Amino acid sequence: RRQRQMCIRDRILRDELAVDRTILANERTLLSYVRLSITLIIAGISIVHFAMEKWFETVGFLCVPIGIGAGIYGWIRYRKMAEEIMELRKPEARKTKRQVQS
Repeated sequence: RRQRQMCIRDRILRDELAVDRTILANERTLLSYVRLSITLIIAGISIVHFAMEKWFETVGFLCVPIGIGAGIYGWIRYRKMAEEIMELRKPEARKTKRQVQS
């Protein structure tokens, strides 16, 4: 019986650590989108500032809204995933309390 309880506790800890790793991965992904967004915006502004030809200036003007869009998309994706992760964590907490009381 004691060994079975240890197995349940290990599984719970392993699951909690997996959720924590998932949260960190979600945050890393958000930071990647932020980095992409900032890079595109700065590149677009720089290209527009130093452009000698019209097509090059057009590329610069396209980089800015694409960068803003990438930032917004990254934020929306991050919030959606964070909500899903928290929903996964809630039932685990309830299940854990029931297992401990048994």
